[in-house]
Formats: sequence, structure tokens, C-alpha cells
Amino acid sequence: MSNPHIDTVDRLGLLSADAAANFLTDGIRAGRQRPPTMAIQRASLPLEDRSARWEAAPIREIVDEAVRRFNASQTAADAWLAPRLHATLRMTRAEAARPEIWNFLALAVAPDYVVWRHLDAGNTAGGSSGKVDSTRFIGPDHRQAFSRLWWAAEMFRDGPDYRLAEVACADEKLLELLLGLDVVGHKPTALAIARIVHRLIESSVSRTDELGLALTSAVNIAGSTLMYEALAPDDLPLQDALIEWIDQAHAAPAVPWDRLPDGPDDGAARRTSIDTLTTMFERFIA
Repeated sequence: MSNPHIDTVDRLGLLSADAAANFLTDGIRAGRQRPPTMAIQRASLPLEDRSARWEAAPIREIVDEAVRRFNASQTAADAWLAPRLHATLRMTRAEAARPEIWNFLALAVAPDYVVWRHLDAGNTAGGSSGKVDSTRFIGPDHRQAFSRLWWAAEMFRDGPDYRLAEVACADEKLLELLLGLDVVGHKPTALAIARIVHRLIESSVSRTDELGLALTSAVNIAGSTLMYEALAPDDLPLQDALIEWIDQAHAAPAVPWDRLPDGPDDGAARRTSIDTLTTMFERFIA
């Protein structure tokens, strides 16, 4: 059930960064003040596509469930929420690249989630406690509360399989560093990194976070995206399959709570390419 302190919004809209900044008061960032939902809607533009995939209620449901499940450990919500947000909010990368959608989601649909997830001293501007960093509402993709999760699921899924996306979301600092790297746009590179991080976690290696960050830095320094594409070629995604998955949003059941949902079956990355880069990156770790 939606938070009773948040006015109901039926559909997503487009809220510009300038307009959003006008509503982002200290009271809202601190969770002391309710956002003026009606005023935000008036300042927003409607999405031209009127299909059911832009309805707000399904997103509100998974957000509320994340809060219920992870109220004792907010950071743990990322790995659960990312694949379910992606499978619920079905869209192309071009659509997801529009910050206006994420601004609206954070301020009009689920501002209480942004505060719940990010209200702590480690994530606030200047390191001071009491207010959420404004970038969690209207920031870049690797920082904004919802876009970071959607893009994590998109970049680290392997076709319909979200398992490595869960792994990538296990550490907030590592995830945001990864999303800021151009090389994760190459699917075998992204999956090889996530595979190694998963092995580190599974083997209970000490300093897993430090090793993961060191690996990411080494991968970025060692080569460009073009170099990794030459070493580990991959196939283009199946755009027709992706569009079909998006078009089925109106008839899709709600995402499951206790197992991973299925993403678009638009092609898995080449196993040989992932293996090649995994071997290379393991040498970086060594």
C-alpha cells in the first residue's frame, strides 16, 4: 500500500531539472516536509505515450515492498529493487536517458523512498547529517536514487537473467563507480567484472570492497571500450525482442517478490568473450 503521507500520482511525467530544483527544499531533503505533488504535476509535461507501462502504481508497490523488507538495512534494498524496477518500468535506453522521468519519479511518485534510502551522514552534501544529497533526487544516472538502480539492472543483466545485476548492486560505492565507467557499456566487460566480484563475495575474501574497487580502477586504466570490444567481441542485442518485451508491459503480471523477474530475452553475451575478460581481470586482481 502506498505511503499515506504521499499524494497519489497516476502516471509518470517529465519534470525538468530546473523545475525540480525549485521544489527541492531543505524540508523535503530532510523528510520533514511533503512535496507539493499537485504543483509538481502542473510543472511537469505528460509523456506522449499513453500506454500502461508509465503507470505509477506498480512502481509504488515495489518501492513500498522494498521499504517493508529492508527497513533494518536500507543499502540491502538496492540488489532487490534494481531488477524489479527494471522489469516493471520497461523502456529503451534512449527513454531511460531522459533525466526528466527520474526527476518526476523521485519528487512526485516516491520522494519518501529517496529519503528513507539515502538519509544518512555518508550520503549528504558536504558530509553533514540531516538532509539527503540533492543528487539523489535530480542527479546524474550513477547517483540519482532510481536511475542508478534501473541502469545497474540494464548494464549488468545477461539477456533476461538479472543475477549478476544483483551482484553489482551489493556495494553502493562500487556500483556508482562502475556506472560512471564507459567500459561497462560493453556487456562482456560488465559481466566479467560482476562475475569476479561475485566470486570474491562467495569465497568470503577479506577486503572484498577494496579488491572490487581496485579491480574496477585497473580495468578502466588498462584499456578503452574499443580495446575490450576487440579482445572480446559481442553480438548486438535483438531489438525486436526488446520492443516486444516493452510492448507486453500492459499484460505482464506484477514482478515476483521472492524470485528474480525475467528481463527482455534480447540475447545473452558471448560466453567466450566473458571468459576471456574474466581471465584477464583475475590477473589484475592477482
